[in-house]
Amino acid sequence: MEMIYLDRNENNYGPAPACLDVLKNAEKSLLNSYSDSYKRGVKSDLSDYLAKQFAIEEDRVVLGYGAEDLLKQIVQCYLTPGKKLMIPTYSWWYYKKIAEEVNGINVEYPLVQGTDSFHYDVDQMRVIAEREKPDMVFLSSPNNPTGNSISQSDLEQTLDYLEDTIVALDEAYWNDQNTEQAKKLIDRYPNLIIIRTFSKYYALAGVRIGYGLLGKNLAQMAKHTNRYLGYNLLSEKIALAALNSSEYYQMISLKMKADKERYYAELGVLPGFTVYKSDANFVLVKIPREIYGPLNESLKAKGLVIKFMNEEILNSHLRISLGTQEQNDLVINSITQFMQERIR
Repeated sequence: MEMIYLDRNENNYGPAPACLDVLKNAEKSLLNSYSDSYKRGVKSDLSDYLAKQFAIEEDRVVLGYGAEDLLKQIVQCYLTPGKKLMIPTYSWWYYKKIAEEVNGINVEYPLVQGTDSFHYDVDQMRVIAEREKPDMVFLSSPNNPTGNSISQSDLEQTLDYLEDTIVALDEAYWNDQNTEQAKKLIDRYPNLIIIRTFSKYYALAGVRIGYGLLGKNLAQMAKHTNRYLGYNLLSEKIALAALNSSEYYQMISLKMKADKERYYAELGVLPGFTVYKSDANFVLVKIPREIYGPLNESLKAKGLVIKFMNEEILNSHLRISLGTQEQNDLVINSITQFMQERIR
């Protein structure tokens, strides 16, 4: 039986056909040659394209080995031993480890759990920031694993009082084609970096490529990330094909949005279940702790692997990556059937 993995927040629809065409038609120069983009005064074709898309200087676009790499690099560039990194309490586990790599100190701020969603408490964040005086702050929008985004007004309010602090806005789960807002933010806030990846929305996790947009005070980060022999030419070309396939990705985004509504409606009515609203490519579901083991075994017997959270503050929750519509049908029907049989 072939297993269906819905525990890693990958995009199971796969990349746009144009991305696969790049692989099929790849010339050997993509493999045996270094980049010659420097001849045009830019670091890469991809950074040049993104700079034009966002209408910013090319040296304010940085490339990395996915969003993970850029988060690591911003910390390594600016966070020195003993300095503080402020992160969400509910967050990707790596957030809690990254400061340790440079002997930094973690300071956590809470996300507030509502009836059917999580949200940022910007007033409490400010209290913590004024008390702890962090040297760097991570904001994640949408946030993993809670799925919530920070509103534009709350984001600007937060960036206003953190104007002298380096802020990394992690938008790995971003799925909006609008480029104007990102440009406004990095032009207004010089200590801000916006980090995005091609792994989630563009279904290119295996290609390992992401980018960051820099505020004007972060020139050192541009130097830190620069690669004088260039970047992965094949990955760049695939990423460019993805950027030029907006109709394909918008179609998938609409399917995912419809399936999230199904999760809310169909799993949300099961006894003891809460399905939290999500802006990402996954949903977080709180379930009765006593069914953890039996449900996991039942789903695996049907070839389904989802993430059963086992963290200190998230230990009765499922994080279910959105698969194809057929895969999502199977998950919803399997969990519903399990609960129906349990109630009998």
